[in-house]
Amino acid sequence: MSKELKILLVSPRGFCAGVDRAIEIVKKTLIKFGPPVYVRHEIVHNTQVVDSLKKLGAIFVEELSEIKDSSRPVIFSAHGVPKSVPNEAINRKMFYIDATCPLVTKVHREAERHNKNGYKIILIGHKDHPEVIGTMGQISKKNITLIETTEDAKKIEIDGPVAYVTQTTLSVDDTKDIIDILERKFPDIKAPIKEDICYATTNRQNAVKEIADSCDMFFVIGSDNSSNSKRLVEVAKKAGCENAKLVDFKKDLPIKEIISCNKIGLTSGASAPEKLVQSFISEVKKHVIVSIEEHISSVENVTFKLPSSLQQQNSKE
Repeated sequence: MSKELKILLVSPRGFCAGVDRAIEIVKKTLIKFGPPVYVRHEIVHNTQVVDSLKKLGAIFVEELSEIKDSSRPVIFSAHGVPKSVPNEAINRKMFYIDATCPLVTKVHREAERHNKNGYKIILIGHKDHPEVIGTMGQISKKNITLIETTEDAKKIEIDGPVAYVTQTTLSVDDTKDIIDILERKFPDIKAPIKEDICYATTNRQNAVKEIADSCDMFFVIGSDNSSNSKRLVEVAKKAGCENAKLVDFKKDLPIKEIISCNKIGLTSGASAPEKLVQSFISEVKKHVIVSIEEHISSVENVTFKLPSSLQQQNSKE
């Protein structure tokens, strides 16, 4: 093992404030009410996180109708839910806690406000993603239209005043291209007061852009169903590292490819725990001498409060 591999370790990476909050909500609810606690949809899109919470007593379901004991608390995931979901919980006399990321809730309120003011809403996002389903479920279907690509933006036809909102985990550059087309097509289109793509998505993408073209390979730690993790792979490729891969640890690492490199980039999606990054490094170290250089693009200090029902518990601890 005479050869040395340099790993450029990107920062910021890993958990964002919304993910931290959502995981903490599940843990605090389990402490306060005891297991089982039900969670509608994966609390965040990471297999390791979900598995660890299952071990503590969380039961994950896709629909409230799957819950066998309606006396137990149910938590809504960080991605947000349509209005029909809390309404159903109330009808079923369930106690629920909403772990929707506050930055997703901001998008919901924007859509509602624009709708109330007579605007038709264009939502930029990925079809069938839970966050998109949640946002579209805030207002009447006839008043909100989903677009995914620049081609969609060119084709869309809407009469009357128009506003747009976006999914929070999109590619910053791809979304800008779509918005540019919308603004040319609808000169008076109403934009969000502050952009909807969240700070963590933007910061992680910017950090990857800064170093990708200097790397032989680029690895993003994250699960296959994580939108923000997949966008990081796309960003690395566009920024100059064609050999960029998503690693979810259910598959073997391409060790032969890795040890043939001189320099690789490493980051993780906003729902991936840091221990997975360290596991990646430990595995690579078994096969080659590694030097680590941390690339700090920005520093994050954002935190979000827990729901009031769990803050009371905090103050007693």
